[in-house]
Amino acid sequence: MPAPMTSNSTSNTNLSVNLAPYAGRWIALVRGHVASVGRTASEAAALAKTAASGRLTLDQLHEQLRAGEVKELPIILKADVQGSIEPIVNQLEKLSNDEVKVKILQAGIGTIGESDVQLAIASGAIVVGFSVEVDAPARKLADSEGVDIRKYDIIYKLTDDIQKAITGMLEPVYQEVVLGVAEVRATFKIKSVGVIAGCMVREGAIQRNAKARVRRDGEVIHDGGVSSLKHEQEDVKEVRAGYECGIGLASFQDFKKGDLIELYT
Repeated sequence: MPAPMTSNSTSNTNLSVNLAPYAGRWIALVRGHVASVGRTASEAAALAKTAASGRLTLDQLHEQLRAGEVKELPIILKADVQGSIEPIVNQLEKLSNDEVKVKILQAGIGTIGESDVQLAIASGAIVVGFSVEVDAPARKLADSEGVDIRKYDIIYKLTDDIQKAITGMLEPVYQEVVLGVAEVRATFKIKSVGVIAGCMVREGAIQRNAKARVRRDGEVIHDGGVSSLKHEQEDVKEVRAGYECGIGLASFQDFKKGDLIELYT
């Protein structure tokens, strides 16, 4: 097997845009620290205690509330457009009660990126996305640090899950795991097979028969499965980071150079 090749690709640009805070709402500061507008010393201490007590997740929220380990639910919100943010924030803040306060640490638009996860790590927050995706570096960091990321396309479902988490009625959800990411470097048309993407595996491993999504300029343009996987003309079950491979996807052939193929479970 040839020596691994180094990918010369660049990382995705973080398109997150922080909004001007409403009165009494919290804003994120640089270097992962979190400050609030008009926050009292007790509020700051409560947030520090939440971060120090371990990663907060929606699945465990009710148990932590009952044990007195947390008094608030800090949230980092990312949405597709600015017009989605205010109604979501308003609905979330209405969920606060005598047992827990729902706090919006940061609200922005665009893909959930590494900076959002880093803020969640520093603050003990969960990350909630509305009609947005999670980029591969952010997902990798979240998985390694145990940061809870939730994605929704319906506002009611989003607020309903938070409400159920507070009351202990939230059912556990299946969390997807990103197996690997490959960058399309070229395309090849093979008779009786179709178009194959010649790729460099950038992260993890590419596995045959895994689920796969294609990202172009940060947007998901296809979600399906891997139909074929080759390395040096040979059919293989897996290709790891640093090696080239040929990937065929079921029901998709419109590959372009620079596309990212993300495999997940």
